[in-house]
Amino acid sequence: MSKDLGFGTIMQSRIATTISELARNIFLYAGYGNVSVEPQKEAERVGLRITATDLGPGIEDVRKALEDGYSTSGALGAGLPGVKRMMDEFTLESSPGEGTQVVVIKWL
Repeated sequence: MSKDLGFGTIMQSRIATTISELARNIFLYAGYGNVSVEPQKEAERVGLRITATDLGPGIEDVRKALEDGYSTSGALGAGLPGVKRMMDEFTLESSPGEGTQVVVIKWL
């Protein structure tokens, strides 16, 4: 889809990495969730919108989860901060005990 929209190979790779990281977080922390990918159009801009949603335990401290090096799983802690850096827009909503939703957009 990113190729069809006109993204170059490097950006296609970053988009794939973003999707993989968000899916990995769902698997590790929630066990089950959904990742959707859809074209995004706004005025004259075209992009790709990725939404990752789960009904897992939520993120206790979102601010801390967005810091480089922070991890509750023993990983490198580069996931969410890396996703945020690679995309143009990033929103994260999480409620402890109710789940998490991350929405990112990459504009062409």
